[in-house]
Amino acid sequence: MTDTAMEQTVEQAIRSARATPRLGFAGVGWIGRNRLSALAQSASVDILAVTDPDETCIRACREIVPAVRVFDSFEDLLAQDLDAVVIATPSALHAPQCIAAFQRGLAVFCQKPLGRNAAEVRGVVEAARRADRLLGVDLSYRWTRAVSLARNAVYTDRIGRVFHSELVFHNAYGPGKAWFYDRRLAGGGCVIDLGVHLVDLALWTLGFPQIVETNSRLWAHSILLKRDSAVVEDFATAHLLTEDDTGITLQCSWNLHAGCDAVIAARFYGERGSVQVENVNGSFYDFRARLCSGTKAVALAEPPDPWFGRAAVEWAHKLRRNPRFDPEAREHIAVAEVLDDIYGRSSRPGGIHHVEAFIEDNY
Repeated sequence: MTDTAMEQTVEQAIRSARATPRLGFAGVGWIGRNRLSALAQSASVDILAVTDPDETCIRACREIVPAVRVFDSFEDLLAQDLDAVVIATPSALHAPQCIAAFQRGLAVFCQKPLGRNAAEVRGVVEAARRADRLLGVDLSYRWTRAVSLARNAVYTDRIGRVFHSELVFHNAYGPGKAWFYDRRLAGGGCVIDLGVHLVDLALWTLGFPQIVETNSRLWAHSILLKRDSAVVEDFATAHLLTEDDTGITLQCSWNLHAGCDAVIAARFYGERGSVQVENVNGSFYDFRARLCSGTKAVALAEPPDPWFGRAAVEWAHKLRRNPRFDPEAREHIAVAEVLDDIYGRSSRPGGIHHVEAFIEDNY
């Protein structure tokens, strides 16, 4: 072993032995500050450093952690004596920044999507494995009490074998940053922004079955898009089929005339009953879960439930227990492969993938 390798090994051992992990934050916009606030309140980590080009965001961050140090670049942030970084930057930066952090021996908690396509996600997961460091992704809806109890109902066979599920996420608004509408920077539109939650919840609840068939359609401004269009979609539908003949139907959108702020639901239909998660009164934050049989429904969960930020806090607790690579990180590859299938850009062997669409000449 070289002297440099020995020094890195000793450094990692020292980091692993710390009772309270030392964190840096890359990106402290609205979502980044929310996660920063949740972690600060949890007292599970020490937040030492941040970087963000927006001085307004930095000032707001200092109201939460007054003593935090500010750095001009992500590279400067990585050079500090940290154990982990939280990445809440634009999507195009997620994969390279995650990989750079792992190469420094740091654990990572990253905003979704982990990458703009499956190839980027595979690269991040492989970098985490090589570094033997924990990777967390902010798939926040997993951590709502309603979703957790619904998944438990499936796992404990309370509704029998699931033969079909339907998941929707319609947002009456759209992203406020221009990069969301640039396919090169975002990787796609509402599917990679909102649909990533739906694909994750479906696969996670069903135990990550193999998807063998995908049919999808994408629209932008009410016009059906062709594959590889430069325009990002604002409405999408997808129909998936698993290896055991379970159907999954997905719908998501931005700026939909939904009649409320949001329509969010995940319904799993089994041979003996169903379990259903729905947002309450159009809320982005309040969810209920019900166990249904025939015309009867029993409540499993009702609001309030302060889940926002819970994914980051749970990752921090896990980091304190064991900062090493968790093989469950490979689940993110499975999610990314399905997203690629929906976009019609999959290179994954096996499965049948159809994207049916057209586009007018002026697009």
